[in-house]
Amino acid sequence: MLLWVGLGNPEPGMAFNRHNIGFMALDVIVLRHRFSEWKRKFRGLVAEGAVGGEKVLALKPLTYMNLSGESVQAAAAFYKLPVASVTVFHDDIDLAPGKVRVKLGGGAAGHNGLRSIDRSLGDQGYWRVRLGVGHPGKERVLGHVLGDFSRQDREDWLEALLGAVAEEAPLLVEGRAEAFMSRVAASAQGPG
Repeated sequence: MLLWVGLGNPEPGMAFNRHNIGFMALDVIVLRHRFSEWKRKFRGLVAEGAVGGEKVLALKPLTYMNLSGESVQAAAAFYKLPVASVTVFHDDIDLAPGKVRVKLGGGAAGHNGLRSIDRSLGDQGYWRVRLGVGHPGKERVLGHVLGDFSRQDREDWLEALLGAVAEEAPLLVEGRAEAFMSRVAASAQGPG
């Protein structure tokens, strides 16, 4: 079993924030691959399904970004999952809008959700699907990530990106991160 985690904040008014792109990605994966309905468990929302023949538990922590690790740790411990079975989908301001990078392990790079997961799992050896939202400049980071995607962003690249991530998700199951990134890039062009 794999645990796929989307990072975001649970407030309805934050649903279209750039910081919630992890929630958005998981929503599209769950819909595309016909997972179960979302239900409350592990201080979050979970849905069960299969991607590429592998059982996947989708988790959206409802703990707010800064405490995401509590929810992730509870789910991973319940199913006795090794850290390498966890994949986290999250926003990344160091990537241009619409760009995707996948990596195993690494630092939190200032991302409070990743920092919380690192603390709770006690290990940084989980997979990260980094979804680019662009960098506004150092002074404006908080307002940028907590700001909504514009309608233009959604039409120009966000919907295509999320669709491509869901479509190519079986490559993540197969451990083919490079192929996943290439295919998503070919399907979802960022702005400009």
